[in-house]
Amino acid sequence: MGRVHAFDVLGDPVRRRILELLASGEQASGEVSAVIREEFGISQPAVSQHLKVLRDSGFASVRADGTRRLYAVETGPLREVDAWLERFRGFWDQRLDALGTELARGKRERRTQGEVSDDE
Repeated sequence: MGRVHAFDVLGDPVRRRILELLASGEQASGEVSAVIREEFGISQPAVSQHLKVLRDSGFASVRADGTRRLYAVETGPLREVDAWLERFRGFWDQRLDALGTELARGKRERRTQGEVSDDE
Protein backbone atom coordinates (compact mmCIF):
# COMPACT_ATOMS: atom_id res chain seq x y z
CA MET A 1 0.00 0.00 0.00
CA GLY A 2 2.95 2.32 -0.27
CA ARG A 3 4.78 4.13 2.44
CA VAL A 4 1.76 5.78 4.05
CA HIS A 5 0.27 3.54 6.71
CA ALA A 6 -3.48 2.95 6.44
CA PHE A 7 -4.18 4.33 9.90
CA ASP A 8 -2.28 7.52 9.07
CA VAL A 9 -4.68 7.97 6.16
CA LEU A 10 -7.77 7.00 8.15
CA GLY A 11 -6.70 8.96 11.22
CA ASP A 12 -7.90 12.18 9.62
CA PRO A 13 -11.64 12.89 10.10
CA VAL A 14 -11.89 14.69 6.75
CA ARG A 15 -10.53 11.69 4.87
CA ARG A 16 -12.79 9.31 6.80
CA ARG A 17 -15.79 11.48 5.88
CA ILE A 18 -14.76 11.54 2.21
CA LEU A 19 -14.61 7.74 2.22
CA GLU A 20 -18.05 7.64 3.85
CA LEU A 21 -19.40 9.83 1.04
CA LEU A 22 -17.76 7.64 -1.61
CA ALA A 23 -19.09 4.46 0.02
CA SER A 24 -22.50 5.18 -1.50
CA GLY A 25 -20.95 5.17 -4.98
CA GLU A 26 -18.80 7.12 -7.38
CA GLN A 27 -19.03 10.89 -6.93
CA ALA A 28 -17.70 13.94 -8.71
CA SER A 29 -14.94 15.83 -6.93
CA GLY A 30 -17.13 18.95 -6.92
CA GLU A 31 -19.90 17.13 -5.05
CA VAL A 32 -17.47 15.75 -2.49
CA SER A 33 -15.78 19.11 -2.13
CA ALA A 34 -19.07 20.95 -1.53
CA VAL A 35 -20.08 18.62 1.31
CA ILE A 36 -16.65 18.63 2.95
CA ARG A 37 -16.25 22.38 2.67
CA GLU A 38 -19.62 22.90 4.34
CA GLU A 39 -19.12 20.31 7.08
CA PHE A 40 -15.49 21.09 7.93
CA GLY A 41 -15.15 24.71 6.82
CA ILE A 42 -11.99 24.05 4.80
CA SER A 43 -10.99 25.41 1.40
CA GLN A 44 -11.41 23.64 -1.93
CA PRO A 45 -7.60 23.26 -2.29
CA ALA A 46 -7.52 21.58 1.15
CA VAL A 47 -10.25 19.14 0.06
CA SER A 48 -8.27 18.45 -3.12
CA GLN A 49 -5.22 17.64 -1.01
CA HIS A 50 -7.21 15.12 1.04
CA LEU A 51 -8.51 13.54 -2.18
CA LYS A 52 -4.92 13.32 -3.42
CA VAL A 53 -3.82 11.55 -0.22
CA LEU A 54 -6.68 9.05 -0.61
CA ARG A 55 -5.75 8.51 -4.27
CA ASP A 56 -2.00 8.22 -3.64
CA SER A 57 -2.52 5.78 -0.75
CA GLY A 58 -4.85 3.60 -2.84
CA PHE A 59 -8.03 4.24 -0.84
CA ALA A 60 -9.71 6.03 -3.75
CA SER A 61 -9.51 6.00 -7.51
CA VAL A 62 -10.32 8.78 -9.94
CA ARG A 63 -11.41 8.81 -13.55
CA ALA A 64 -12.16 11.61 -15.95
CA ASP A 65 -15.67 11.99 -17.31
CA GLY A 66 -15.51 14.98 -19.63
CA THR A 67 -14.49 17.86 -17.40
CA ARG A 68 -15.53 16.06 -14.22
CA ARG A 69 -13.28 13.92 -12.06
CA LEU A 70 -15.16 11.01 -10.54
CA TYR A 71 -13.87 9.44 -7.33
CA ALA A 72 -14.64 5.96 -6.02
CA VAL A 73 -13.58 3.85 -3.03
CA GLU A 74 -10.90 1.23 -3.64
CA THR A 75 -11.46 -1.73 -1.35
CA GLY A 76 -7.93 -3.18 -1.27
CA PRO A 77 -6.55 -0.98 1.53
CA LEU A 78 -9.78 -1.34 3.50
CA ARG A 79 -9.47 -5.13 3.26
CA GLU A 80 -5.92 -4.80 4.61
CA VAL A 81 -7.23 -2.77 7.56
CA ASP A 82 -9.97 -5.34 8.13
CA ALA A 83 -7.41 -8.17 8.05
CA TRP A 84 -5.26 -6.33 10.60
CA LEU A 85 -8.29 -5.80 12.86
CA GLU A 86 -9.24 -9.48 12.57
CA ARG A 87 -6.66 -10.49 15.15
CA PHE A 88 -8.46 -8.35 17.74
CA ARG A 89 -12.00 -9.56 17.06
CA GLY A 90 -11.50 -12.47 19.44
CA PHE A 91 -11.41 -10.01 22.34
CA TRP A 92 -14.77 -8.58 21.27
CA ASP A 93 -16.28 -11.99 20.59
CA GLN A 94 -15.33 -13.23 24.07
CA ARG A 95 -16.81 -10.16 25.71
CA LEU A 96 -19.97 -10.32 23.61
CA ASP A 97 -20.39 -14.02 24.41
CA ALA A 98 -20.00 -13.24 28.12
CA LEU A 99 -22.52 -10.40 27.82
CA GLY A 100 -24.97 -12.74 26.08
CA THR A 101 -24.58 -15.25 28.90
CA GLU A 102 -25.21 -12.58 31.53
CA LEU A 103 -28.26 -11.25 29.69
CA ALA A 104 -29.70 -14.76 29.40
CA ARG A 105 -29.04 -15.36 33.12
CA GLY A 106 -30.74 -12.07 33.98
CA LYS A 107 -33.80 -12.97 31.90
CA ARG A 108 -34.04 -16.36 33.62
CA GLU A 109 -33.78 -14.73 37.05
CA ARG A 110 -36.44 -12.16 36.17
CA ARG A 111 -38.74 -14.91 34.91
CA THR A 112 -38.37 -16.97 38.08
CA GLN A 113 -38.49 -13.99 40.47
CA GLY A 114 -40.68 -11.68 38.50
CA GLU A 115 -43.63 -13.84 37.61
CA VAL A 116 -45.58 -12.13 40.37
CA SER A 117 -44.34 -8.62 39.55
CA ASP A 118 -45.29 -9.02 35.88
CA ASP A 119 -48.93 -9.10 36.93
CA GLU A 120 -48.69 -5.82 38.85
